[in-house]
Amino acid sequence: MRRFLLLTMTTLLAACVLAPLGHAATKYKVAVGLGDQSASMFSNADFKALKVKKARYFIPWDAAKHADQLTRADDYVNAAKKAKVKVFMHISTADLRAKKGHLPSVAEYKTYVGKLVKRYKAKGVTDWGTWNEENHKSQETWDNPKRAAQFFLAMKSMCKGCHVVALDVLDQAGDTRYIARWFAALGKKNYSKATIFGIHNYSDTNRNRSTGTSRILKKIKSYRPKADFWLTETGGLAGFGRSFPCSLTRQVKSVKYMFTLTKKFRSDITRLYSYNFYGTTDAQCKDGLFDAGLVEADGSKRPAFATFKSQAASFTR
Repeated sequence: MRRFLLLTMTTLLAACVLAPLGHAATKYKVAVGLGDQSASMFSNADFKALKVKKARYFIPWDAAKHADQLTRADDYVNAAKKAKVKVFMHISTADLRAKKGHLPSVAEYKTYVGKLVKRYKAKGVTDWGTWNEENHKSQETWDNPKRAAQFFLAMKSMCKGCHVVALDVLDQAGDTRYIARWFAALGKKNYSKATIFGIHNYSDTNRNRSTGTSRILKKIKSYRPKADFWLTETGGLAGFGRSFPCSLTRQVKSVKYMFTLTKKFRSDITRLYSYNFYGTTDAQCKDGLFDAGLVEADGSKRPAFATFKSQAASFTR
């Protein structure tokens, strides 16, 4: 009897000791990826240390017209494949000037984006974004959610079997109105085709709040209750404009909060693409420039790199 009690107590003690370890090993079911435009990222030792298996690349809608742009995209996709990283390719503007770019017709979209889909699907790219940050003034779709909805239907028809981000919005004023207009243009008969939605929540991530993310989630779910959400672009800003003067200390806090925010909405969000890996400049950021890099342009690590690595460890890849 004494031996039995001793064995029982030993078993219970072991269970108590191991329980916290099991809890600590729990992974949040949100796949963490990185967005960056440089193919050299995949051979970087620090990138490899992050164990990231997903990457985002944005490409101008008319890139098929330009050999140099296709070469860069080829290099990126080939390097990612060699590193066993899956590429999410996001269609974007060819002219970042606010409200100045040419909004392609649906026919132009089908012609030129269709060529990109054909070229890169053959290389294994099956994750696509209809159009990047559709409600922002740097994108030609900023005031035309109807065209954005038409682009989605075109992408779905051209990329059979692909994961397609139907609508991609920035957390800014008017985002819910844009969403409502997009769904109205899409039409109820096509709602079921839209299963994945993208969010850029820089405002929340860098202002330590959740209002924008929550607002967008709630609005889209009012149309598609079981929608799947990807944070297609987010990140801790080292610097951007007058609102975010250069601060690597603030960037660390924002990167940490990015993961805290993702945990809060983990029942809806299944992917997180942080932007980006390389900073804009060497030797710290510069005031005014957009810079969210985890490492300097020369490859030296910023403090936010260690924060990203430690926080990402509790997420899936």
